[in-house]
Amino acid sequence: MSVRLRGFIYVISGSILWGASGSVAQYFFAKNAVSTECIVGLRLLGAGFLLSLWAFFTQRKQLTQLFSRPKDIGHVLLFGFAGVVPSQFTYFMAIRLGNAPTATILQFLNPVFILLYYSIRQRTAPRRIDLLSIVLAIAGTFLLVTHGSLNQLVLSPWAVFWGIMAGIAATLYTLLPRTLLRTYDATLVTGLAMLAAGIALLPFILREWPLHLSRSSILSLAFIIIFGTLFSYLFYLKSLQFINPTTTSLLSSFEPLTATFLSVLFLNTLFDWSSLVGMGLILSTTILQALASKLPFRRYRDKRIGVVGKPK
Repeated sequence: MSVRLRGFIYVISGSILWGASGSVAQYFFAKNAVSTECIVGLRLLGAGFLLSLWAFFTQRKQLTQLFSRPKDIGHVLLFGFAGVVPSQFTYFMAIRLGNAPTATILQFLNPVFILLYYSIRQRTAPRRIDLLSIVLAIAGTFLLVTHGSLNQLVLSPWAVFWGIMAGIAATLYTLLPRTLLRTYDATLVTGLAMLAAGIALLPFILREWPLHLSRSSILSLAFIIIFGTLFSYLFYLKSLQFINPTTTSLLSSFEPLTATFLSVLFLNTLFDWSSLVGMGLILSTTILQALASKLPFRRYRDKRIGVVGKPK
């Protein structure tokens, strides 16, 4: 097997697991009345512990170095509370009030928010390709939430709100850990941030504990934590050893495609042509930004787990 093909397999596998976890979360919310805060807390606690344990055995020297620097510990906590928690909470709220494909697609707006942030910060006008990305993102969002009609919203206003907020939160998730990631391994930084965020959400978990879940709901939750977070993230990082971040950004489109396919097939989620066109327009912004050459601010990746070159 060639090195490039191996990288393709890793990144596609990770993206498929991410997309599947969104559909599984949609199924879980449909079957249970557990709060979003509780589910996010359980996901972050479980995945954060497993990632931190992985880092303990593979990055022990960096772990010791990080804990010897109070400033870096503070940055990890900031990333956890202001980056990880908002990105996870808004994403799951968008799934709960809408559906997994729409939530995932709206989260893919984050490259547009990132380029707007850098344009404002650097006081430079967006280039034509960036303006095209913004126009496509707006048009895609309009088609997705209205089916092309000014007189209707096909999603609840709150589902649209949380979906757009998920895109904004993913931007924070991408930008906040940049300084840390110049020094420390991404698995270590993300694992500790998720663990700290999960501990902070413990009161919401204990408020509803014990959870009375069916066997299928327990398996769904385990899938979200183990496969939809731990393995998906590790597969993504592994892919970067074989292919470049631009290619991984393009192949990350398998995430919303997977969420859409599974939701239509198993959860009876329906989309018309305008929704599919809207999804395509929003995804095209990621492709445009990934293919654009010589960007002054190219150090980002996507939505759920923060790393320079790939933050989600």
